[in-house]
Amino acid sequence: MPRPVILDCDPGHDDALAILLAAASPALDLLAVTTVAGNQVVEKTAVNAARVCAMAGLRDVPVAAGCSRPLRGELRIAEEIHGVTGLDGPGSWEGGEVELSPLHAVELMRQIIVRSAEPVTVVGTGPLTNIATLITEYPEVKDRLASVVFMGGSTDRGNFSPYAEFNVAVDPEAADIVLHSGIEVTMCGLNVTHRVLVTPDVLDRIRRLGSRISLTCVDLMTYFADAYQRVFGFEAPPLHDPVAVACVIDPSLVRSVCLPVAVELDGQHTRGATVVDIHMRTGASSNALVAIDVDVPRFWDLMVGAIRSLRR
Repeated sequence: MPRPVILDCDPGHDDALAILLAAASPALDLLAVTTVAGNQVVEKTAVNAARVCAMAGLRDVPVAAGCSRPLRGELRIAEEIHGVTGLDGPGSWEGGEVELSPLHAVELMRQIIVRSAEPVTVVGTGPLTNIATLITEYPEVKDRLASVVFMGGSTDRGNFSPYAEFNVAVDPEAADIVLHSGIEVTMCGLNVTHRVLVTPDVLDRIRRLGSRISLTCVDLMTYFADAYQRVFGFEAPPLHDPVAVACVIDPSLVRSVCLPVAVELDGQHTRGATVVDIHMRTGASSNALVAIDVDVPRFWDLMVGAIRSLRR
């Protein structure tokens, strides 16, 4: 049976491919796509999700905008990576946009979760503000959640600051709530996503598919690659967010270990860092499955296969 999933995202170039991967997978029953402020403001991330869903043919999957700012402090976006729209690169979008739900994303998530016949997995590929708000305002949904799988954090370096990854750094309090919620949580951090690189060979594989969707993906990834080269000096950009979706589709793609994870909330230089007790030195209880390895060739076979299956 397909696994019921809600994808909570902030498109974002890598979020766009995460939507396509979720849309194409027969292993998932995609119940909704919700958006949060992160890579861009929430009004733009919602429009971007609506465009990607239309391109993927997801006309019956509701799309809703959610929280516009983190639980504490001001919103920080990633315009230097994703551009003024949040999805700069393509000259146009095939298929237009699906109509946005009038519901707030948190309310849509709640309604879907309580009505689902099976426990729902929430995949988070942006700041965890919507998910933290959901389980704080409606704690009864925790019993109806199979798990939360999120792209964020790291066992080592950061990309927003020396030690903090962007999604967690934008809303550390939300990440802390989710990690200590008692729900089964899987963290797919930079330590694995930095291995999943959009190399020229990968771009060629996608380009050779020859569909409108594949060529749009090439435009997205070309812009993304230029931004990563300019900002970080990377020769090829890491495709972060689809790793979390792939982990739900096929857990054997990602090797994870159950470990204690804390979020630094106050450090002057380390706010937003995920402190992963790899060697179990703190005596804290394990509260998350932490991804520590990914099968890169199999991931790309899955991702390219998804784009091929959505051929339009």
